[in-house]
Amino acid sequence: MRALVTLLFLIAFAVPATVIRSGAGPTNEIIRVAILKNAAEVTVDGDGILATRENDVAVALSTPVTIKMGKNGLIVGDSSFSRLTFGTSSAVYVNGKPYKGVAEITPGDKGLLVVNELPLEDYLVGLINCEISSAWPIEAVKAQAVIARTYAINRKNARKDAFYHLESTVMDQVYEGCLIEDSRARRAVTETSGEVLTYDGTVIQAFYHSNCGGKTEAAENVWGASLPYLKGVDCQYCLTSASSGWEQRLTLREIEERLKAAGYKVAGVTDIRAGVRNNRGRLRNVVVVSARGEVPVGGDQFRKAIGYGVIKSTNFVVKVTNGEAAFSGLGNGHGVGLCQWGSKQRALDGFGYAEILAYYYPGTELQKLSDIR
Repeated sequence: MRALVTLLFLIAFAVPATVIRSGAGPTNEIIRVAILKNAAEVTVDGDGILATRENDVAVALSTPVTIKMGKNGLIVGDSSFSRLTFGTSSAVYVNGKPYKGVAEITPGDKGLLVVNELPLEDYLVGLINCEISSAWPIEAVKAQAVIARTYAINRKNARKDAFYHLESTVMDQVYEGCLIEDSRARRAVTETSGEVLTYDGTVIQAFYHSNCGGKTEAAENVWGASLPYLKGVDCQYCLTSASSGWEQRLTLREIEERLKAAGYKVAGVTDIRAGVRNNRGRLRNVVVVSARGEVPVGGDQFRKAIGYGVIKSTNFVVKVTNGEAAFSGLGNGHGVGLCQWGSKQRALDGFGYAEILAYYYPGTELQKLSDIR
């Protein structure tokens, strides 16, 4: 039936056709998000799907349709394409997940690249429950909507000539389509429509994290770039959350294997020691003691090598006993910018979203995007 409907559509409009893209909403901003990279194959489904190929001519494809990577581009059955774009008035399902807007599939370096192009405000509604819970106090949800919008616009400006603006992972912002969007997420986005944070009239780099463990971090301590609105602030609010503290145990053998996989030349690791701390209390480096001597590893590089979900922050102490390292730390994430759990508590304490944002990003101004463009 779906194939028949598509065929009738093509007969009725037997001319070059562009996939219908939904309206851009009040900010007139469109965002492009990479939702899959280096995939061996992708399955697309949905009601009333219209597919177009690289020359924007509609093509009859029976859904669900499976696209594979071939030597000469995309392969669907016996046909090949250099690009396929799928759109519908409801949601396009990519590998079972629904996305608003359109899904554009092209060959990547090592597999298929899928980019979701959609209105910025729709993207934000889908993002909220991936980053926090929309059940949190509404002022905290609004704060999340503003910083996610600010981050997205900043990345779009920086990557304006790139094929897409954002990753859908922790590399940028976590986003999994419209499956878990709800009315509270929509409310937070609508009631802050078009609002972004600026400094000296420029949209800021609105970094944020889960839990700072008592103090947010200065940007220069993580990325080496000093930003006036990201110097770090005291934050006792997140300490009410169980997520503020963490513990982890790993054998020295496990640590050695992960460090080797990350390119560090270590062998026969016998000890792990906390190194020098920065002015915000986090470790600048970790000293790995092995048969080859002592190897200093940057704090953030150590987290990356061992696993961000394993070593949750660079604010920790470590003790080695009988070939096992016991880590005990505070905070979750890089610590720069807004502390999400701190924002929640400040909202519970009665602060509005504008006050919350002003605290974590001192010196910034809340502005409508339309007023600065």
